[in-house]
Amino acid sequence: MKKDVVKLKQLISKFSGAKILVIGDLILDEFIWGKVERISPEAPVPVVWVESESFMPGGASNVANNIAALSGKVYLSGIIGNDKNADILTSELKKRGIDLGGVIVDGERPTTLKTRIIAHHQQVVRVDRERIMPIEDNLCDQILTFVRQKIDDIDALIIEDYGKGLITARLLSEIIPLAKRHKKVITVDPKIDHFSYYKGITSITPNRQEAEGISGIRIKTDADIDRAGRKILKELESESVLLTLGEDGMQLFTKDGRITHIPTLAQEVFDVSGAGDTVIAAFTLALSCGAKMSEAAHIANYAAGIVVGKVGVAAVTIEELLERIK
Repeated sequence: MKKDVVKLKQLISKFSGAKILVIGDLILDEFIWGKVERISPEAPVPVVWVESESFMPGGASNVANNIAALSGKVYLSGIIGNDKNADILTSELKKRGIDLGGVIVDGERPTTLKTRIIAHHQQVVRVDRERIMPIEDNLCDQILTFVRQKIDDIDALIIEDYGKGLITARLLSEIIPLAKRHKKVITVDPKIDHFSYYKGITSITPNRQEAEGISGIRIKTDADIDRAGRKILKELESESVLLTLGEDGMQLFTKDGRITHIPTLAQEVFDVSGAGDTVIAAFTLALSCGAKMSEAAHIANYAAGIVVGKVGVAAVTIEELLERIK
């Protein structure tokens, strides 16, 4: 076990040399923090007394945030609106040293905003403000141009699909073959409806619900998990599938037929918001630094165990990760 810990720490020490391109739906997460002392007389809902407000990068932005927090170099590509929320989001990303050269402004849509109202460490309600529509061809062309410019400089490509319109069949039909020709790691955080777009990638990181939707298998038992994972692996023709199972940990399926169960490491769960973003960030960083699939999955599991112990969409630092592994 000591030997395994030493190897994982060696891999993590290489994170600072990794360069990752994240392409996906950019979201601004707003948090309204308060407390509840009574129920509204108008309806059976709590009245939240607001104490403070904060903003965090969300969606693909949060994946980039996690990579930066883990000391990786990250390039981000996606769409924002021409509005105050875009200003807030880009300001937050610049604070974290994230390269925004691939972020494009589309005046026809607002910047996606998710507002979470939290009282006593519990999320009371979430409000989404967005306009979902596939990107126009001219925006797709701009993103493709950016990817072609960066492809030689990066070690890995993350496709972060929240179904807001950025990830289209045309975009991935050009990006995935390009990345494969350049022998780059390609990982995907999927949207069920877009499963057919991802064929030939390195790895995919669906949660239980996504795995059910993609495979068509209702997951109730360990045997169901195995059937779903194998089916996704076969249909995608990928090198691996990392299925995240919440309190049941993770299950890694690799093309050599191996199935590895990784128990959860969360000590106390406060909030699962953004946990999938942390998983794919740590997993991809590890792969780009030469980790085996199982080693990368274990590192991602350690990171997930840390982030769910935080309230709100959060990132894991490299210091926290090393301490947890130790």
